[in-house]
Amino acid sequence: MFRLRRRREREPAASAVEETPAPQRESGPWDADEPYPERERIDLGGMQLPIGPGFEVQLNVAGDQIVGAVILVDGSALQVHAFAAPKSTGIWDEVRAELKRELAANGGSAEEVEGPFGVELAAKVKQGDAVHPVRFCGIDGPRWFLRAVFSGKAATDPEAAAPLEDVVRDIVVVRGDGPMPPKEPIELRLPPEARQAIEQQQAAAASGRPAVDPFRRGPEMTETR
Repeated sequence: MFRLRRRREREPAASAVEETPAPQRESGPWDADEPYPERERIDLGGMQLPIGPGFEVQLNVAGDQIVGAVILVDGSALQVHAFAAPKSTGIWDEVRAELKRELAANGGSAEEVEGPFGVELAAKVKQGDAVHPVRFCGIDGPRWFLRAVFSGKAATDPEAAAPLEDVVRDIVVVRGDGPMPPKEPIELRLPPEARQAIEQQQAAAASGRPAVDPFRRGPEMTETR
């Protein structure tokens, strides 16, 4: 987990504003190759993640690969993963059917409902003896697919979900041009500040000096564009 505090950016020159093409859509998620609004985002390589006051970010790791991110705020959580997808067709219909089967096999359930991003799954996930409400949303983009999972308050409270839904609307997916099979996770990487903190921690450990854990409280890292 790492915390970020925002730094005020300088106002761009008027000429730069005039030359910036306006987005053709009102909201995202955005593809890196299309015009999108400039705002503060964490650069995770394959995904640029917007942040807000009080947000905490965790990274999902599979082996030695970062494959997703979790945003925590006020008792709610948003988990986002980006995957490769075919150029001609989306995969949300297929993924949604797979999720329903998996949930049922594990003692849960799911119902298709209309949400802010189209058809989503209002699910009940069984964990031990408890059952938790969860929302699964999917957005098909150009050669990529973004899955967003809302839990905690955001699973059932529209007011609590609103700031995290805004996060999804402003995510930028950086698919890249290389060939990838459908459903393969788009690899993410640590932000530069976090990589630097980890390198410092490793160097301190090697020299015998006390190390600072960058994923605990402090030091705070500032993300700038």
